[in-house]
Amino acid sequence: MKELVHINKSSLRKWRLPMVVAALLLVVAGSLWLNTASFRSSFEITDELGGNIFPSSILSVATTDAQVIIPADSMYVGNPKSCISIRIRSGKAYSRIRIEVAGTPFFSRSVSEFVLAKPRTEYTIYPDIIWNYEALKNNNQAEPVSVAIAVDMNGKNLGQAVRTFSVRSLNECLLGYVTNGTKFHDTGIFFAAYVNEENPMIDQLLREALNTRIVNRFLGYQAGKPEAVDKQVYALWNVLQKRNFRYSSVSNTSLSSNVVFSQRVRTFDDALESSQINCVDGSVLFASLLRAINIEPILVRIPGHMFVGYYTDSNHKSKNFLETTMIGDVDLDDFFPDEQLDSTIVGKSQNQISRIAFDKSKEYANKKYNQHEEGIHSGKLNYMFLEISKEVRRKIQPIGK
Repeated sequence: MKELVHINKSSLRKWRLPMVVAALLLVVAGSLWLNTASFRSSFEITDELGGNIFPSSILSVATTDAQVIIPADSMYVGNPKSCISIRIRSGKAYSRIRIEVAGTPFFSRSVSEFVLAKPRTEYTIYPDIIWNYEALKNNNQAEPVSVAIAVDMNGKNLGQAVRTFSVRSLNECLLGYVTNGTKFHDTGIFFAAYVNEENPMIDQLLREALNTRIVNRFLGYQAGKPEAVDKQVYALWNVLQKRNFRYSSVSNTSLSSNVVFSQRVRTFDDALESSQINCVDGSVLFASLLRAINIEPILVRIPGHMFVGYYTDSNHKSKNFLETTMIGDVDLDDFFPDEQLDSTIVGKSQNQISRIAFDKSKEYANKKYNQHEEGIHSGKLNYMFLEISKEVRRKIQPIGK
């Protein structure tokens, strides 16, 4: 029996050292794995807009500090205005990341470097994107583009990832997007990008308006009385009506997504060249002219419709609204079915008809505003009251074309 006990103790002594060595090796291996796991992990290309790139949302904030599209993740580095990002898990504390974005027709090759302070943490990183603004401005139809990104972490190559994005048309205005499946972010402020008070064609239109002798000059609010402001607005209305605009309800886009929502908007040039407008096109077109003569316009949105407003005094105490779809060749009876207006304008001159249409446009739009005033100022979905003010212009610039 004593011999058996002696043998067991001897065996234990024999295996103790290898077990200690094995345990130490496991600790060392585990430590090495924790420090190098990130090098074996992958990264993914991400964005907030479901794989869509909107030229209008990039061009309009290119020279401002506005951040309209908010990152879904709070742990991010870089500039979210890049629109394209990667998601990656950091390795050790203060890991160094190098991101190379391959060139495409819409942006040039770029290399960005970042330091991730926290260890083993999920980060969203926005690399520098060197946009080709001219290509974005000239993109008039949705086009696919392959985005290729290569990443190094702490000197170790993590490989390359490729994702196909859809570069939308310049005419697509981003209305809003959804994050985390439930939270909707309203981006209606991007409508201000289509109000272009700097368009070169405006000088010609203003000259045509002055030639009508309705007003001798455009003084904006310096004209004094609200009636004088209204007279300037009518001069703009009159000159647009002479261009024989036709109502066109085109507003849908090819975008099919449950993450982002958009609407087609004609630019100032598109509207003039085609002589076609819908309620949105007419509103941003007229707002462009109002801004050009220093009258502050308002874009008003209600479910399924938009119209334009303007302040009649510099203190913003009073305002008027216009139904811009009545600029074109329309039947007034469609808007006022009980008044039989079309029969009353027979035999009247173009200027007389224009004045009647202008007054009725104000009547119709002011009634719409009063009917929906509570919703318009509620911040609810599909409602908007957007003053194209200096404050808005500090965030959103005209995209031009």
